[in-house]
Amino acid sequence: MFGRVKPLDAILATAEKKSLHRSLGAFQLTMLGIGAVIGTGIFVLTAEAAQKAGPGMMLSFVIAGVVCAFAALCYAEMAAMVPVSGSAYTYSYAVMGELIAWMVGWALILEYAVAAGAVSVGWSGYVVGLIENVFHIDIPNMLVRGPFDGGLINLPAMLIAGLVTWLLVIGTKESATVNAALVVIKVSALTLFIILAVPVMNMERFSPFMPLGFGGVGAAAASIFFAYVGFDAVSTAAEETKNPQRNMPIGLIGSLTICTIFYLLVAAGVIGSVGAQPMLGAMGEGLEPGSPELAASCAAVADQAVVCSKEALAWTLRQIGWPQIGNLVGLAAGLALPSVILMMMFGQTRIFFVMSRDGLLPAMFSKIHPQYNTPHVITILTGIGVALFAAFFPVGLLANISNSGTLFAFAAVSFAVLVIRRKDPSRHRPFRTPFIYLTAPLSIAGCGYLFFSLDDKSKLLFVIWAVIGLFVYFAYSRSRSHVGLGTVEVHEDDADAPPQPVPPLPGVPTPGGPQA
Repeated sequence: MFGRVKPLDAILATAEKKSLHRSLGAFQLTMLGIGAVIGTGIFVLTAEAAQKAGPGMMLSFVIAGVVCAFAALCYAEMAAMVPVSGSAYTYSYAVMGELIAWMVGWALILEYAVAAGAVSVGWSGYVVGLIENVFHIDIPNMLVRGPFDGGLINLPAMLIAGLVTWLLVIGTKESATVNAALVVIKVSALTLFIILAVPVMNMERFSPFMPLGFGGVGAAAASIFFAYVGFDAVSTAAEETKNPQRNMPIGLIGSLTICTIFYLLVAAGVIGSVGAQPMLGAMGEGLEPGSPELAASCAAVADQAVVCSKEALAWTLRQIGWPQIGNLVGLAAGLALPSVILMMMFGQTRIFFVMSRDGLLPAMFSKIHPQYNTPHVITILTGIGVALFAAFFPVGLLANISNSGTLFAFAAVSFAVLVIRRKDPSRHRPFRTPFIYLTAPLSIAGCGYLFFSLDDKSKLLFVIWAVIGLFVYFAYSRSRSHVGLGTVEVHEDDADAPPQPVPPLPGVPTPGGPQA
């Protein structure tokens, strides 16, 4: 299982050609982390978390943040030691061998493509709500919700996924300045929400705090984990960091702490102002998000509960007397979320691209368009998959499936750090995970806890996906692997490779520029 390792020295030789300037301090890393993390999950999953945990979702945010912190510290050591693009796939290939690397890469497809679908559905909810409230029209649910969510097809979610795919095919330069502006829009919208919602809190709405017990809190934490995805952007900036041993932990823990406080304030504003008690079934159990039973219950109360909203933050502001500000929050989500979809599809194309050039996927997947100079084949395939996910599945289920892939990848990286500490203890490490024999096991255990707290449907789909992956590997990839055939190649930083999923900080250069 640990055979066919991609030579670490070859990877490092490639990395040395980049010679990036170490310019990032603790403050810049913290800002990078906040910009990468804050946004999608808190905009689109608040209602989902409320249905699973009620007010106890505040504790869920803390649990998910702590697990992320342990995983991030492990991720940072690998990112600093193996400083090439390719994420957990490359780290696993260099340490634990091809089969594990294949499974991690296969799981990352769930992280990026399914997550892009989830964000597309979240974007649809906010934009549809904004249109309905501004123009006072009622758009039929049949056209803006999938079949598992009380509708037939989510056309707006398909539309945005298709638009992003088109942009990626023709080639787009994700400007760091534009990205910074979108981060400001997201953070400003959430800050405005906190300013308006927190002062009108009623503490009675926090009781009962855990109406569905600690199991509900764990299930909400497993979903809310989606709200923290992106923190690995800080880890992968290790090679550009001044004094990484000091600044990486500050940047990682600092950004996660600030994001967690932000999330707690937003959650408190929702709970205290409009309440967040879950809809219960006849036997007193919590109805499953996205289920026909919950849709029927929401229809019965005319959507007068935050757990029924597809735009929880905007809906909350309208309920407490700020309809225009609620519309502004909806507009902010409509502006900011497409860029998140773009980032996630960037990440997907890069993983596919590298796996294709390693021989594990067909060579056509890494074909570059002669005019646009973009990996058009895999971009279009990814776009079709994202559009189909977005059209037919609810945001909560997509987020959970995405989380299953992410948690597997992060656990694999945490395990890889332990393995290479034992196999190659003398290798230079610009950043060393503190208390590695405590931190890494806690990361693995935390990822395992959140994985098994996911709903049964998501876990089953992950197992099915993994089995399909194993079949593809042994039927196709193993016999065509370049490493298996004795060819040593490192494609993570090819000149024509797609850009990384997270754009650079303003003023921070990247090798070759952020071209698509």
